[in-house]
Amino acid sequence: MPTEPFGRSGLPVTALGFGAATLGGLFAPISDEDAHAALQAAWDAGIRYFDTAPHYGVGLSEERVGRFLADKPRDAYVLSTKVGRLLVPGAGAGQDVQGADGFHGTPNRVRVRDYSADGVRRSLDESLGRLGLDRIDIAFIHDPDEQADQALTEAYPALAALRDQGVLGSVGVGMNQVAIPTRFVRESDIDCLIVAGRYTLLDGEAATELLPLCAERGVDVVGAGVFNSGLLATPDENPTFDYAAAPEPLVARARAIATVCARHGVPLPVAALAFVRAHPAVRTVLAGMRNAAEVRQNVTSVTTDVPQALWDDLRAEELLPEGAVLPGL
Repeated sequence: MPTEPFGRSGLPVTALGFGAATLGGLFAPISDEDAHAALQAAWDAGIRYFDTAPHYGVGLSEERVGRFLADKPRDAYVLSTKVGRLLVPGAGAGQDVQGADGFHGTPNRVRVRDYSADGVRRSLDESLGRLGLDRIDIAFIHDPDEQADQALTEAYPALAALRDQGVLGSVGVGMNQVAIPTRFVRESDIDCLIVAGRYTLLDGEAATELLPLCAERGVDVVGAGVFNSGLLATPDENPTFDYAAAPEPLVARARAIATVCARHGVPLPVAALAFVRAHPAVRTVLAGMRNAAEVRQNVTSVTTDVPQALWDDLRAEELLPEGAVLPGL
């Protein structure tokens, strides 16, 4: 699988990364065996970038990713996790909590927001404990929606100091909005971003200012939420958009895009991935995968060429978001 140098450290990230929220029981529980099988299929397919977070299954995702990577050569993969949520035992610790923040079958832990300097250092230490590894490569400040000022003045400087000491390769921010990441790009020496759901075939919000600014300043982007949580993968099967029932106008638009794709013999998910990957600021895309079949499907999608005529038709039918950057457009 092709790779791109990523972040300040220039580590090689594969064109497709494994988004490990699914391994924390996102939407439905997942067994240890199924989680391992998905990770093994990804490794066998050449995926070498793995992204996790304490938020995903209140640590369950990190634990599963760490167990899988334990016997892999440390320089053979790139690993990112996130800071901003500390985990503490909940009442009745050890019992499963069903559906906590959208994650199922998770340990009984509680998330506590903390974007202080001490909090993010503690978060990294605890993540390393759950992962069972001696280092991570990229640390993303996760969802500081209500704590942007503290994240900029405390969390980021603490992580930047660790980066400058060689403890971290790169420091970034991961969010599903554009205003705060834009502030980080303008006001800090941030290396990279996860842009989740805001640059897709259905949502071009990040194309107006954020992505051009990243391209200008050399801030590398991970494209995430490329299917907008489901609508751009299966628009005819109880589609969701940003983890809620998809509004009918968006469903109609997704189906119209799918119709154009079908005329060119291209599955909608293939076009959805290719669209995000084509932006010059984007270095890799993340996809959540629950089993080996989903891994194979996404690997096929990300390595399938999309004809220029498809993009031309989508543009002609006004089905591309404003600001889309694609070959020939």
